[in-house]
Amino acid sequence: MGSERQALVDEIRRCGRAVMLSNHTMETFAAKATPKQAGFLLDLFHTEMDYREENKRRRLYKKAAFPMSKSFEEYDWSKVKLPENLSKEDLLDCSFIAGHRNLVLYGPVGTGKTHMSVAVGSAACDMGYHVRFTTTSELVLKLLRAKEDGVLDKILHDYLSADLIILDEWGYVPVDRESARLLFQVVSQCYETKSLLLTTNLEFSKWGSVLTDDQMAAAMIDRLAHHGHLIIFEGESYRMKHALMRE
Repeated sequence: MGSERQALVDEIRRCGRAVMLSNHTMETFAAKATPKQAGFLLDLFHTEMDYREENKRRRLYKKAAFPMSKSFEEYDWSKVKLPENLSKEDLLDCSFIAGHRNLVLYGPVGTGKTHMSVAVGSAACDMGYHVRFTTTSELVLKLLRAKEDGVLDKILHDYLSADLIILDEWGYVPVDRESARLLFQVVSQCYETKSLLLTTNLEFSKWGSVLTDDQMAAAMIDRLAHHGHLIIFEGESYRMKHALMRE
């Protein structure tokens, strides 16, 4: 059997396993098929596999619930200060997720934090990761409602089944003690098992005032920082810079 023929047969077997056909069926077809028949079947397999992959990607995007479509194409990195142990490539290829590392995106409003968070989440979906995006206030309301309805464990499980949880606008709105406990539960259960990405304009020293509990805030920061990276955003708000009211 020639090398081209063998390569074709090996690829048919690989594709057959991917679409859950038995080895017996693949072996039988590979032994009997002409090169033209084998090429046709291979095209069939590739078409089916591409279709399934696209459907999976759509489901991941829908489940992620991004507020808008964003990517890293033409992203302005000039306002971003990455720590020494985190590279741009780590964000582009989402390698931090495999290590269950966290990202805290800190800086003024309008400097690209949410854009980056959605771009990272979108890239993660493209790679097959399960992502959930929510604002912190939306998550708090959902968790409080779930606790009242007796389904808190179910909602927590839904979020914690994701590989990457994105909490936008962390600390923008003060929360009461019960809400802070629920947020701590999310952070605590993600520790060393999931990746969290937070966007915030609030420095660590002020988290206690927003969460109404300095000790709980310190415990959150400790868990986020242990396997985490702080990304700092600087400069003028993009929205203010391009606001019609300034013209």
